[in-house]
Amino acid sequence: MTASSNSIRTRIIEALMRLAAERNWNEFSLSDVAKEADVSLAEFRDMFPSKGAILAGFSRQIDQIVLKGHKDDPAHELADETAKDRLFDVLMRRLDAMRPYRAALKGILKWAKQTPSAALALNQVASNSHRFMLEAAGISTEGPVGALKIQGLVIGFTQVVEVWIDDDSEDQGATMAVLDKTLERGGKVIARAEDVQRLTAPLFNFLGGVMKFGAERRRSRKSDREAEAAGSQ
Repeated sequence: MTASSNSIRTRIIEALMRLAAERNWNEFSLSDVAKEADVSLAEFRDMFPSKGAILAGFSRQIDQIVLKGHKDDPAHELADETAKDRLFDVLMRRLDAMRPYRAALKGILKWAKQTPSAALALNQVASNSHRFMLEAAGISTEGPVGALKIQGLVIGFTQVVEVWIDDDSEDQGATMAVLDKTLERGGKVIARAEDVQRLTAPLFNFLGGVMKFGAERRRSRKSDREAEAAGSQ
């Protein structure tokens, strides 16, 4: 993507967030966003197919801000912290990156709560983002437990954002308190899920081996029957 394309994408995202801060979501159109961004509808269409797609672009933009500020060096000051503390730091940086858009996000959350299809779509967008937030905190997102971590974080962080939106305190005490409690509760759920996975893994491995053996026996018997049928002709 060229620098010019990046500039157009950014202008469209910023225009949408300005309009979302000033009006209800359904009160402005794609044409309004294009006009606010000072781009043609043709340029707009090359970048995004819908307002929802712009929100996904906004989420990726916030991801980039957080991830570019993340240090992969193991000597990073948080490397020796707990997974919970590392994730706390990552999510607070995400909230810092979102701060200029607080008014817009308040309206968008209100719209999503009233529109089930929008809530489902935004859930997927948030899942894509939080997969990277977990990885940035050094937390694996692979396997069934990984999927649980992602979805749990999506739900928990949404609750945090609802508090953060109205938290005007300088130290963000209310936000940090609910984030800490959310991560503590989520950590306990994940720990139980990981225990269950460890306990059941041998059983599932055994059942998988039995099923594989059975399938191989069936294929072998089928091959024998086909060979016998060919020999009798």
